Amino acid sequence: MVAQDAGQRSGAPQQGVGSLRRLLIATDAWHPQVNGVVRSIEHMIAHAADFGFEASLLTPGAFRSIPMPTYPEIRLALPRPAQIARYIDDAAPAYVHIATEGPIGLMTRRYCRARRLAFSTGLHTRFPEYAAARFPLSEKPLYRMLRWFHAPADCIMVGTQTMERELRVKGFDNLVLWQKGVDCAQFHPVERERPKKTEPVFLTVARLAVEKNIEAFLSLDLPGTKVIVGDGPDRARLEEIDPSARFLGKLTGERLAEVYRAADVFVFPSLTDTFGIVMLEALASGVPVAAFPVPGPLDVLGRSSAGVMDWDLRNAALAALEIDPAICRSHAERFDWRESARQFYGHILAQGVAERDRRSSMNGPVPFPARA
Repeated sequence: MVAQDAGQRSGAPQQGVGSLRRLLIATDAWHPQVNGVVRSIEHMIAHAADFGFEASLLTPGAFRSIPMPTYPEIRLALPRPAQIARYIDDAAPAYVHIATEGPIGLMTRRYCRARRLAFSTGLHTRFPEYAAARFPLSEKPLYRMLRWFHAPADCIMVGTQTMERELRVKGFDNLVLWQKGVDCAQFHPVERERPKKTEPVFLTVARLAVEKNIEAFLSLDLPGTKVIVGDGPDRARLEEIDPSARFLGKLTGERLAEVYRAADVFVFPSLTDTFGIVMLEALASGVPVAAFPVPGPLDVLGRSSAGVMDWDLRNAALAALEIDPAICRSHAERFDWRESARQFYGHILAQGVAERDRRSSMNGPVPFPARA
């Protein structure tokens, strides 16, 4: 089972039982949010014992929270340092992974630095670009802030080689690749006849927010039907762009898988995503991808024939109709969550601290050396 609140553990043995290494994952992104960060953490928790770890979560559920500015559907936790310290002390980790740069991530970073408890971080989003799209802000100072946040980490896990190269140019060090995956058992094709070319279904799945560039999809002159899965602060504005488009709201589980299987092309209009797990879910369902030739699609599709990348998104969407679903499925099967977990836990083990026994003290975890 997956831990659902701060301080809870996965289904691994209880404290002190066996030889599993204790890992704490601190994240500001958790249920009821539905995004790539949450999905990735869920699968890392599920595979923890496979790689010799007992993983616990530090999530927003136990703290007072406020609506996120411009995005009230997401609530920001407001933990006090003493609360964070108590939860981490109770979890007694030998190692910490900080998944997000929000309040929980910031307070956990502070704790680890004060106690010299080694930690890794994950860089999942282009936060500076997202913020600049919403507010009159420059990306440069925001990247300076991100470098400050991630600099003390043993390693910074990023989802693609393209992202790794971009961040190195921006002055980030200790970057390692942590490729994401897809659940090919949940997302799979169904045997069916393709509809007439005059009535195809074009699908996108995303948070309905300005940084996802959904407007570019809705503005396309395409035959058939446009279907949008997801919710967010821009929904009302987006519904006005193309009144004929079908907005299904947020879907999960088998209902989401059914919508993927019913589509003919998955359109991914984002220009700022660092990966795009939804592309893998579509491909696993036998649905080709149409996207701009930018990081994310470039890494997921690569040189495969499972999608079409073009700066003319309409041309890409129409050309993708000709792609064999079997090619899409075959490409998706290369992205496995267990392989993703092998990379994730391998990076932690490579730091050399997860092998050490944690010794107790009056002040919490005994210090572990971490690179400055």
